[in-house]
Amino acid sequence: MISMLLRSALIATLTWSLSAGAYETPPPAAQLTVSGAVQQPVSFSAEELRRFPAEQIVTLQLPGRDAGSPPSVLKGVRLRALLERAQIKTPDHNTVKKLAVIASASDGYKVVFSWSELFNAELGDSVLVLFERDGKPLAPAEGPLALISGKDLRTGPRHVKWLQSVDVRQIVD
Repeated sequence: MISMLLRSALIATLTWSLSAGAYETPPPAAQLTVSGAVQQPVSFSAEELRRFPAEQIVTLQLPGRDAGSPPSVLKGVRLRALLERAQIKTPDHNTVKKLAVIASASDGYKVVFSWSELFNAELGDSVLVLFERDGKPLAPAEGPLALISGKDLRTGPRHVKWLQSVDVRQIVD
């Protein structure tokens, strides 16, 4: 009787842990959608980003995570270029000062940039929508598309894996 209870408990625990593990990594987003306060919402796949004009594809080298590990070579398109394709709505010259750009992952993780960071500061040159790491498509753990802010002192907090959407919002009237 006790062995049957233990066996049932073990099976239940294994079943739960296996099903819980299946949801640790959300399914990757196949498309990135840029919407919100834009003239023309647009969507991009990793393959479409690879076909951007060569001058818009950026290679960024980040130091390795551990001492002695090789640097990572990342390839992507500047977020600014995607926002320019979508044409941010700017009814007057002061509107841009009130805009936030919110990048979201398929698991709900979100990061925020101001319009000024992306279009009026050096940081904007290194905010990339990634499609390649070290000469290969992004690993499944990162998704087909990711975003990174390469000039942040700590790149982790604004590294968005499984990038799904970019939403432009006016945050102040």
